[in-house]
Amino acid sequence: MHGVGSVEELGATVDEYRSRFQLRYRNNHRLEADDYPIERVVAGDSFSEVVVEVTVAGEDAPRWVHQVRSLVLNDADDGEPACLVLIVQDVSARYEAEDRFEQSFNANPAPAVICRLSDLRFVKVNQGFLEMTGHQRDQVLCKTVYDIDVLREAERRDLAKERLAEGRTIPQMEAELELPGGGTKLVIVAGQPIDMGDQPCMLFTFADLEPRRKAEGALRHSEERFTRTFQMAPVPMAIGARDGHLLCEVNASFTQMTGYASTEIIGRPLGEVELWEHSTMREEIEALIEDGHALRGHEARIHAKDGAGIDCLVSTEAIRLGDDACVLWAFQDITQRKATELELVEAIEAVMKDTSWFSRSIMDKLARLRAPERQADGPGLDDLTRRERDVLALICRGYDDKRIARALDVSGNTVRNHVARIYAKIGVNRRIAAVAWARARGFDGEGVVIETEAAA
Repeated sequence: MHGVGSVEELGATVDEYRSRFQLRYRNNHRLEADDYPIERVVAGDSFSEVVVEVTVAGEDAPRWVHQVRSLVLNDADDGEPACLVLIVQDVSARYEAEDRFEQSFNANPAPAVICRLSDLRFVKVNQGFLEMTGHQRDQVLCKTVYDIDVLREAERRDLAKERLAEGRTIPQMEAELELPGGGTKLVIVAGQPIDMGDQPCMLFTFADLEPRRKAEGALRHSEERFTRTFQMAPVPMAIGARDGHLLCEVNASFTQMTGYASTEIIGRPLGEVELWEHSTMREEIEALIEDGHALRGHEARIHAKDGAGIDCLVSTEAIRLGDDACVLWAFQDITQRKATELELVEAIEAVMKDTSWFSRSIMDKLARLRAPERQADGPGLDDLTRRERDVLALICRGYDDKRIARALDVSGNTVRNHVARIYAKIGVNRRIAAVAWARARGFDGEGVVIETEAAA
C-alpha cells in the first residue's frame, strides 16, 4: 500500500514515515505533523473513515488513496488501553473511478443533476444544466428535487415520483422546467439510479426541446400565414400531392372559377375530376412536373363543373407541407382575353379579305393570336401534296386567290379547290388560321420554289 518491501523502507518511526510520505486530504489540504492519522491514534484520538491521498516524497502527484480509522484494544484485567491500532484500507481504485465519473459528469454537454435518495437533495450538477436553466451552482446544491422541480408538468409525473421513491429507473418523459428568471423550458427528462460512495442516488439527464418547440411554433405560424394567403388569393389556386396528383386543398377563387366545391374535388386526382380538356394535355403536364420542371404560363384548356371550357395559363411550383412533397397550382383565366383577341382577328378578316394589305409582321402576330402553340400537334406538312404546299407557301407570303392563280398559271377555281383541300387536311377554315398552322411548323413559304402548272 506504500510501494515498499520492508518496515525499514516504510519508516521505523513516525518522523521517518512523515519524511518519506506526504499526506493530503481529498480537498488538497496538506496534513500537518500532528494531523497524521498515526499520530492522532497515538494521542488517543478516536476517528473513522479519514480519507487521505498519499504522495511519495519528491513526487508531485499522489499514488494512493487511503481510508484510515483508529481502534483501541483495552486490557481485560484493568480496562486500560493495551494496544492502539491504525486500520488502513487502500481505496485508490474506488476514488479513481469516482474521479473519472466526476470528470465525465462535468465534461458531459448533456445537462444533468444528481440527487441523494435519502433526502432528495441535489449533490452534483454539471455545467450543461446550469447553462440550460440559468441557475447558479450553489443555488442548486442546497435544494431538493421539488425545490427545483425537475418533474414539473411531466407527462407521467405520478409514475416518475413512484420510481424515484423506489430508487428505480424513470423513463423518458417531457417536462417543463421553471427558470429562475421566469418562464419555462420544455425538456425530456429521464432518471437512472446510481451509487455515489455508499449512498444511493438518482442521476437525472435532460434534452433541451425548447429549440424544437420554437421551430414548431414558427412552422405553425408560417403555415397559418400561408393558408390565409392561399385562401384569400384572387388567383385560382390548388395544392396537390406530387405523388398521384391528388388534390389536397383549393382556394375560394378556384371554386368560383370551376364551380367545384372543395368537398367535391379534394382527395381526387385531377384526371378523375376530368378538369383537363384532353387526357394528353394532362399527361404532358404531369410528366413535366414529375421530371422536376416548374410550369410558367403554360397555356391549357380546362373544363368547369358545368362543362364550360376555360382557357388558362397554368403555373406550378414544388412545395413541402410538413413532410409531404406537394405541387402548388395557379390558374390564370384568359378566356375573356382570348375571346377578345379572336373577335379582333375576325373583325380584321372581315374588313381585309385581301391579305396582301398586311405586312409580314402583322401576319405573324395574327397567326400567333389565331392559333395557340398546342396546334403544332396533328397533321403535318407531309400530309399535303406538292401543289398544296405551293399554294400554302403563297398563302403564307400574303397572296390572295387571284395572285396565286397568276403565279401558278391556273384558274381561280383550281386555286379555291386547292385551298379547300388544305383547310380540310389541316383542320382550319380561315386563311389566317392556315398561316398560323404553317408557321407553328416552321413553314413560312419563303424558301419554296414555285412552279407554274404548265412547267409542272
